[in-house]
Amino acid sequence: MDSAADPIAVLKSRFGYDRFWPLQEEIIDNVLARRDGLALMPTGGGKSLCYQLPALIFEGVTLVVSPLIALMKDQVDALNANGIPARFINSSLSGAEIDRVQREVRAGRSKLLYVAPERLPAPAFRRFLRDLELSLIAIDEAHCISEWGHEFRPDYRNLLDLRHDFPSTPVIALTATATEQVRDDIIGQLRLGGSRVFQSSFNRSNLSYSVRPKADSWKELIALLERHRDRSAIIYCFSRQETEDLAHQLYTQGFDARPYHAGLDAETRRKAQDDFIRDRVPIIVAPIAFGMGIDKPDVRLVVHNSLPKSVEGYYQETGRAGRDGLPSECVLFFTLADRRKQVYFIAQIEGERERHNARRKLDKMVEYAQLPTCRRKFLLGYFGERWPGGNCGACDICLDLDAQFDATEIAQKTLSAVVRTGERFGANYVIDVLVGSRDKRVLALGHDQLSVYGIVKDFSKRQMKEIVGQIQAQGLLTRSEGDYPTLSLSPEGRAFLRERRRLTLVRPAEETRAAGPRRSPDSMEYDAGLFEELRALRRRLAEERNVPPYVVFGDVSLRHMAATYPRSKEEFSRITGVGEVKLDEYGPEFAEAIREYVEANGIEISADRWVAGPRPRETTRSGGERPDAGPLSVTHQTTRDMLARGLSVVDIARERGLAWSTVIGHIERIVAKGEDVEVGHLLPEPERLREIEKAFGACGSALLAPVREYLGDGFDYEELKLARIHLHQQGRLSDP
Repeated sequence: MDSAADPIAVLKSRFGYDRFWPLQEEIIDNVLARRDGLALMPTGGGKSLCYQLPALIFEGVTLVVSPLIALMKDQVDALNANGIPARFINSSLSGAEIDRVQREVRAGRSKLLYVAPERLPAPAFRRFLRDLELSLIAIDEAHCISEWGHEFRPDYRNLLDLRHDFPSTPVIALTATATEQVRDDIIGQLRLGGSRVFQSSFNRSNLSYSVRPKADSWKELIALLERHRDRSAIIYCFSRQETEDLAHQLYTQGFDARPYHAGLDAETRRKAQDDFIRDRVPIIVAPIAFGMGIDKPDVRLVVHNSLPKSVEGYYQETGRAGRDGLPSECVLFFTLADRRKQVYFIAQIEGERERHNARRKLDKMVEYAQLPTCRRKFLLGYFGERWPGGNCGACDICLDLDAQFDATEIAQKTLSAVVRTGERFGANYVIDVLVGSRDKRVLALGHDQLSVYGIVKDFSKRQMKEIVGQIQAQGLLTRSEGDYPTLSLSPEGRAFLRERRRLTLVRPAEETRAAGPRRSPDSMEYDAGLFEELRALRRRLAEERNVPPYVVFGDVSLRHMAATYPRSKEEFSRITGVGEVKLDEYGPEFAEAIREYVEANGIEISADRWVAGPRPRETTRSGGERPDAGPLSVTHQTTRDMLARGLSVVDIARERGLAWSTVIGHIERIVAKGEDVEVGHLLPEPERLREIEKAFGACGSALLAPVREYLGDGFDYEELKLARIHLHQQGRLSDP
């Protein structure tokens, strides 16, 4: 072990954080002292850091046992993106791939090795482990070892043999869903008696909970999805058939939703999950009985369209919302008929004790759904925690009438703007007019001269998106089909204006109180237009590297950037979630995008932006154009002119004080704008260029990550980008 390593320094350099979250430091200190422990922390509470950080300080390998095979690759990708070498072994790998991973681990090229519990009994794998210097054993989802838990996995009982093989190796068991009975079972099964038990609060302060009657759930579901349009959502159903039907119904209503269940073939299921994680599809519909290996941090909405089997299952499923700490919503549609369906299946369970246990768990879930008191208090009490306050301010029972507001005036303004602009624009454009955006398109069409221009002062653009979604859900607006949907008034909407009817809506989420303290900067004031541009850049970089967007940066990091406008390396290093590796890998392109945005929008940067207190609202300076819309900025024109003089990427970067990747990003943007620029002098040698072109053809894609994997480490991303630009110009490669 590197005794000189400072956990706080490692936290900042590798993970990009300045301080630990509650209980993390105590758990990590216990692990570094080579003592066993059990950590009970809520989903999104930072459990994984409690073994990932010690793994970097210990000299050997940390073994991570996890039942979620589908998660392993994403977790390993996220670690590698932070410069932390990690590997996984599970049934998704071939024998040859497993041999390669084992050679790399033996050679010391990995600090963490993720494995599924099913692999532990294999004699060959046990021999492989004995050859390693195993510094730590981390057991994730430890509740799976208990038959009293909601996800009992018999293979977890093999962990006791692992303890026997490595008696001096410390063990850290971690779970987010364990009642007192399950905790005692974990301690007994893993021989953790006498070890420290670390229990964090199970309160997810950023989540709001509500239960609504299922009688009119379709209309309410549409309203929810409209409020969270273009944000990630998960919907749970009772059965595979209900999952398929609901996904299809949503798709016909203009929502890009995919079914996800065990009855699908492996490739279809893999693609649905992959598209969801990579932000290509916003909505996943799945059965409540089917565990999803989805660790997406930016899920903003979780809906239970049917009753879960247990409070543990419900807590875990709702816990997939808001793992990044940002406000998110959890809604259950309830009817007693769903209880009868669950009871029927419980009756099929053979063991009397198991039947009794399942029925008891279901009864507690029904009790939650029918509560007349605080839902948060009930959830915490179920896990043995007392809610110290009264009104939690973030469940439907506790939210008072302030959660609703008289929306008559804002609805009239919105409908009038749709009419005044000719009923031929989408929601974003109508909102731009209402809030007084100086977007070029608004000005070019003369809509800044309309009486409705700039008449909304009390709501941000994000809040207006929620309001427009609710107005549409009330049937006052209709949305056309196609790639560029437009808004128009329905007959009900015209009657609303004509007859001066009144309307009550739910106050936008950003104005609804949330329970308990939040971690900064999740509630920080930020520039929504810049945030959306950074999201687009994040997705492009993620596609090039074949990783989920959150592996590049999470939403919290992007919001922090959009609040503080970092434009230098020193400023960028202060952003939440930016460690040394990501600073070097992504910092230059993000900093350049921010510089361009600030210049294009004439933004004056406040000197106190780094110390401004968090405020739960956003600024709205951008008109929401695509990143490649509008004329070239001054900085791009400068790069274009230097290219015309025959300067190389290295020369331009040196002369302008930019990173190579930033200059190449300029060239990509210039070419995307249709500018005729010569890049021949920037290309690799002809032989290497032919190899790259062959690789693009073999991969059947313009994405860079598979091409680089095909070619090997002898080729870098900058070289591939320049070759791709050239091949695209020559018509020998389609758009990425």
